[in-house]
Amino acid sequence: MRAMVLHRAREPLRLEDVPPSEPGAGQVVLRVRACGVCRTDLHIVDGELDRPKLPLVVGHQVVGETEDGRRLGVPWLGWTDGTCRYCTTERENLCDNAKFTGYDVDGGYAEWVAADERFCFPIPDAFDDVQAAPLLCAGLIGYRSLRLAGDAERLGLYGFGASAHIVAQVARYQGRRVFAFVRRGDEAGAEFARGLGAEWAGPSDEPGPEELDAAIIFAPVGELVPAALRAVAKGGVVVCAGIHMSDIPSFPYELLWDERVLRSVANLTRRDGEEFLALAPQVPVRTHVEALPLEQANEALDRLRRGDVRGSLVLVP
Repeated sequence: MRAMVLHRAREPLRLEDVPPSEPGAGQVVLRVRACGVCRTDLHIVDGELDRPKLPLVVGHQVVGETEDGRRLGVPWLGWTDGTCRYCTTERENLCDNAKFTGYDVDGGYAEWVAADERFCFPIPDAFDDVQAAPLLCAGLIGYRSLRLAGDAERLGLYGFGASAHIVAQVARYQGRRVFAFVRRGDEAGAEFARGLGAEWAGPSDEPGPEELDAAIIFAPVGELVPAALRAVAKGGVVVCAGIHMSDIPSFPYELLWDERVLRSVANLTRRDGEEFLALAPQVPVRTHVEALPLEQANEALDRLRRGDVRGSLVLVP
């Protein structure tokens, strides 16, 4: 099969013919129909997540078809031990022995992928393959972040990319008010956010027009943490949604005082996936996607690195 393979961090992926992965116990083999390009893929390729198996096929927003015709999604969380203190207390996303798709095991930048069937999700009929792919990480992590933001009415989204463009739609469906924070000068990004229901969109280095009840930071920029803390009201919540972020600068305690909460989101649970994929057709979520052939994976990652994406990029073998 053809696959885009990472041999060493900070080097381009190579298009190679590799033998398909042999399925293990409990695994299913899927013909890949689409695979979303995620910022986590970029963190792996750029060496910011520095313990991948090598060589590696990245990609963890996989829509595939089984031999018996079922359409399944393969997410980031690929396996847990099921016995540790986290797994047995409904926190499998924190499992110390977890394996992640496109990091510990080969992922979806390929024509075929093998995955543990217990961690795959049926894809709702309302979404075609390309539209569905971003739901499997951008959507799932965004949904988990939204849940951990509590019942905030005034919600700020920092970094309006793949996750935020989905979360904004869910938040509006839930009756929340959305405020989008983008890079200074990114008027196209601000307009994109307003088109998806944000009542205000402006630069992320300034407060919005009113205090927020919660903020979710999707951009991997540590400087946004103090900015978001300044923007939320007393008792507000700031959620860091990324798996990697640049260092957070020091900030005065008064930004955290008044019972503000700063927390991170790590991975996802199967419950998150089941809930979100049931909710998405009801909203209905409309993913903004651009499909590219598999062999253009490096170009897709370059565009993501430059911030030259509106919505999500999806690779199609």
